[in-house]
Amino acid sequence: MSASPDMPAQAARAETPADASGTLRASLRPALVLFVLLTVLTGILYPLVVTLLARAMFPRQAAGSLIERHGVAVGSRLIGQGFSDPGHFWGRPSATTPQPYNGTGSTGSNLGPLNPALVDAVKERIKALRAADPANTAAVPVDLVTASASGLDPDISVAAAEYQAARVARVRGLPVERVQALIAAHTGGRLLGVLGEPRVNVLELNLAVDALK
Repeated sequence: MSASPDMPAQAARAETPADASGTLRASLRPALVLFVLLTVLTGILYPLVVTLLARAMFPRQAAGSLIERHGVAVGSRLIGQGFSDPGHFWGRPSATTPQPYNGTGSTGSNLGPLNPALVDAVKERIKALRAADPANTAAVPVDLVTASASGLDPDISVAAAEYQAARVARVRGLPVERVQALIAAHTGGRLLGVLGEPRVNVLELNLAVDALK
């Protein structure tokens, strides 16, 4: 049967390449506009506003909680540093690579408690602590021989600081009571009074020891 002569001609017209191109441009335009808008909002304006607010409300924290001596930054109270001489307090071990306390590569050792590599590492750390203070026969606090999940811990427990007090006092030629008083002065309490445990910032404590005359 032949098509009715009354059928509209446009009903049988196929979509041309020009029509398809126009449809594609119409679809891409709002997507590109949204992409540019979100890039400006979330990639430029939002970080800028947050940074300005942080610097205005929390200037020290926004700058990295840096610790300065004589106008020179010597570290951050948020990232640990390695101390190995007996005249300083030692911090918690770090498992970051390629060097300890690498702020750009926070990580733990990922070694399980029965892993021989962890057992050997703990034994070596205990050996180093015993060699630095042979007269100290007390149990070694666990945070002095095990790395944290971040590898960047700046603090040690009060027990870990007190374990080292006699050694630091002897090497420095100071009364142990004076060193213990420094530990107490640099002990931070629990967050909001209930979260976490009392802790001692190792860098701040060592700077205080260095300042003693």
